[in-house]
Amino acid sequence: MVPVDLPARFWPFADRFVASARIVLDRPKGSAHPRFPEIVYPLDYGYLDGTRAIDGDGVDLWRGSLPEPLVTGVIASMDLTKHDAELKLLLGCTEAEMARIDAFHNQAGFVAGLLIARPEGV
Repeated sequence: MVPVDLPARFWPFADRFVASARIVLDRPKGSAHPRFPEIVYPLDYGYLDGTRAIDGDGVDLWRGSLPEPLVTGVIASMDLTKHDAELKLLLGCTEAEMARIDAFHNQAGFVAGLLIARPEGV
């Protein structure tokens, strides 16, 4: 069973998690994927230095245009080619930017993503 206070607790916790690490944006908006040049990043993409995700690298994140450094959503992604699953943070993203990220993670038959947006007021 999911605790009732999970959303209220999760989002501020995610904000503190991001604030405690250095953001590295190594794939700027409009750049091509290093191994798949036909895949172009719709927003800045990078990771949190000093953190670790399931793949052993830093926790991935998308950076949107909002000035506040708040986690506005997360995307759970799975890749059948790499046989991995990850949680990616969406930092300062508008609704339109989150929709573009969702489409990015669902553009091919071998990857799938599930977007979870931060509720208003949390």
